[in-house]
Amino acid sequence: MALTPIRRVVTGTDVQGKSKVIWDGPAPGTHEANFKGRGHTDFWVWRETPPPLDGKEDAGTWDDEFPNPVGGGHQRVVHWLAKTSESPPNEPYKAPEPHGRTWDRGGGNHYNRSYMHKTKSVDYGIMLSGERVMELDDCTLTLKPGDIVIDVGAWHLWDSSKMGCMMAFDMFDAEFVDGPAGTVQGNDKPMRAPENQQLPPGVKPQRRIVAVDRVAGKSSLVGDGPSPDVRTDPARPGFALQRMWVVDSAPAKLVYETLHLPNVLEPPAKGSVLNVFTFPPDAAWKGKVGAAEVAAYFKSVGAPGASTYSLQAPHLYMQKTRTLDFCIVLEGEIVLVLDTQEVTLKAGEFVVQRGTNHAWSNRSGKPAVVSIASHAAK
Repeated sequence: MALTPIRRVVTGTDVQGKSKVIWDGPAPGTHEANFKGRGHTDFWVWRETPPPLDGKEDAGTWDDEFPNPVGGGHQRVVHWLAKTSESPPNEPYKAPEPHGRTWDRGGGNHYNRSYMHKTKSVDYGIMLSGERVMELDDCTLTLKPGDIVIDVGAWHLWDSSKMGCMMAFDMFDAEFVDGPAGTVQGNDKPMRAPENQQLPPGVKPQRRIVAVDRVAGKSSLVGDGPSPDVRTDPARPGFALQRMWVVDSAPAKLVYETLHLPNVLEPPAKGSVLNVFTFPPDAAWKGKVGAAEVAAYFKSVGAPGASTYSLQAPHLYMQKTRTLDFCIVLEGEIVLVLDTQEVTLKAGEFVVQRGTNHAWSNRSGKPAVVSIASHAAK
């Protein structure tokens, strides 16, 4: 059984600077492990921060390394198997052992259960399918599709014994100020969603798990609950932007919380933002929105200059930012609108958006959910 093909759309521009699709098809960067159906698929690799937006090469086929290229990062999907009679036995736990910028202490088998390990990186982990258990030193968590883990350089172990899984990872360099210990710094208070948090109709609360090492060699759960920061658009009933994490430096800092930072749609220089969007059907607001409503939305998310609104534009909410965006359709169906064409996307499909003019149009009758990790680019 080969790795499951995953559709990937990569955008770029034509000679007139108009946005278009450059590649569309199964992501070619597949790497199967010793076990059939186990491995990973690379979607994009970058070797410097900020990453470049130009270039004619498909960076999803570049040589990669774990946890990520020094000074850069990658987006990939890992394919893990359920436990079967063919599963190797778990290795015993051991004292931490370094492997470059990773450390492990055993406990896994690399078939359905990883080693307890730690990487010199900050990771956005997004569950796509199946079920996965995350083990920290102080707790065990069960992950379902759509759940998001912010791994802030913490010791952890993954177990997919029950049913196997696919999980996306956006991994990039982190700063370990105390050497291999890689403990969390500062005293930023973790944010929690209010108990009476009201979400727009049709919007599901987005689970956010944050893990750190409070002390050397031991991982801790900082938070597990709905996003504490939800932005809406009054002109689009049912729209929501749920903030997950913000990075404001390269390498990324190991901290308890980042949502006190002001960045919403656009990341800080050399940083990133991870958001989950719920797009209601366009039919719910079409014909009721104009220039003022669009401008008010972009101002509310701190990016008034991102809007490329025009009555002649293919969509009212067209936007353009100097970012490398990794977009994953988590639920529903949505259309990526570009200057020169449109692409219909379904759950489980990916877009690598390279600073191109675009909008998201929901022409179905149900909400569509899209996670977008935006990295400041050049």
